[in-house]
Amino acid sequence: MLWPKAVRERLRAGGGREIVESYAYRSACPSSVWAELIAEARDELFFGGFTSYFLWTQVPAFPETLRRKAERGCRIRFLLGDPAGDVARQREEIEDVSLTVSTRINTTLEQLARLGRADGIEARFSAPADAMNHVSLSVFRFDDEALVTPHLATTVGHDSPLMHLRRHSDRGVFSRFVAHCDELWERGVPVPEG
Repeated sequence: MLWPKAVRERLRAGGGREIVESYAYRSACPSSVWAELIAEARDELFFGGFTSYFLWTQVPAFPETLRRKAERGCRIRFLLGDPAGDVARQREEIEDVSLTVSTRINTTLEQLARLGRADGIEARFSAPADAMNHVSLSVFRFDDEALVTPHLATTVGHDSPLMHLRRHSDRGVFSRFVAHCDELWERGVPVPEG
């Protein structure tokens, strides 16, 4: 309480300096944070959640914002789990909730189809060999900031913790997560159109 926030920020060192905020639950991160990060991104939006369905209900005017960003040259990527894949079925058994993993993925696919695959918006399924790695970690990138959710074994995404990261170096925590997602993306399978 004696140290102003600005002083505490300057005292951080190493990878901890890249942690802007942490939340015990993804659902505790205000929707205004998501909306602001998306609105401020100019070059790169990467949605690496296994389902990413919540974005369509949590972020105001999300489809319109994506379309506008794509028209201005922002690269927008969605890396999703395959709704018909083994990992999605296994996860559904673990979670045992009415709103199944495959339903949540299909919600995102339906919303992307409504966008008409606008130029600049890409979607892939994680490769079958990577699906287990993908389902256990969601990374959402907004230029030099990211929201990262390491999923706890038996919880749904909104009940897992979330970290807000901001890049400070090319070898920090932010870059490690981005490199992981880029690897998964490169091995991913394009989502069939239709």
